[in-house]
Amino acid sequence: MTHQTHAYHMVDPSPWPLTGALSALLMTSGLTMWFHYHSVVLLFLGLMTNTLTMFQWWRDVVREGTFQGHHTPVVQEGLRYGMILFITSEVLFFTGFFWAFYHSSLAPTPELGSYWPPVGVYPLNPLEVPLLNTSVLLASGVTITWAHHSLMEGNRKNMLQALLITILLGVYFTLLQMFEYYEASFTISDGIYGSTFFVTTGFHGLHVIIGSTFLLTCFIRQLKFHFTSNHHFGFEAAAWYWHFVDVVWLFLYLSIYWWGS
Repeated sequence: MTHQTHAYHMVDPSPWPLTGALSALLMTSGLTMWFHYHSVVLLFLGLMTNTLTMFQWWRDVVREGTFQGHHTPVVQEGLRYGMILFITSEVLFFTGFFWAFYHSSLAPTPELGSYWPPVGVYPLNPLEVPLLNTSVLLASGVTITWAHHSLMEGNRKNMLQALLITILLGVYFTLLQMFEYYEASFTISDGIYGSTFFVTTGFHGLHVIIGSTFLLTCFIRQLKFHFTSNHHFGFEAAAWYWHFVDVVWLFLYLSIYWWGS
């Protein structure tokens, strides 16, 4: 930064966008091979190269922001805007699924028996596992806020405890959803109800897994003293993302599980 006359970070050339794109191609092709030919070789290759790309790309970003001082206040402001735009795009992503659900449920067609849920589909009880999952995610929203405030106050021990609890709650949520899918009396092929239910809840579950990975990365970084009370955007972005996952679940629970049943 000594030779620069501005506070912006001019990123060095990196191979990771290319390897990330190629690994995504391998994974999608591998899924196709798995679905049609029951071969998992290409899928595992894609997962392995994607994992290596993530590890090395995140390593470079951590090095630039934590040790080389490239994440100046101006750069951090740009990162914040980028994260806000990313979450906005995610909101619109889920809006499409909710649109499909309400389009089908508010005016059921004769093919569905003019009734919602469609005739022959027995929805899950919203007061059982879905309600437990709601309480788990609401609790995780409290613990991530506790971790954030502890970090800003310089209380490292409480921050680590609260962050670990949040990660465990995220894993617990994922296990509960797997159990729910296993016990469901309908499948994704059961018409518009099955497809909207499993696609919407499934993508939310994927976001929970991504968010848990995000928080686990922040937990490891905090163990290595990477965050300070005034320089911790990596954790702040993870907290924003987790709150977004919480809010989406509330809409999902009220719409698909409670009202839709």
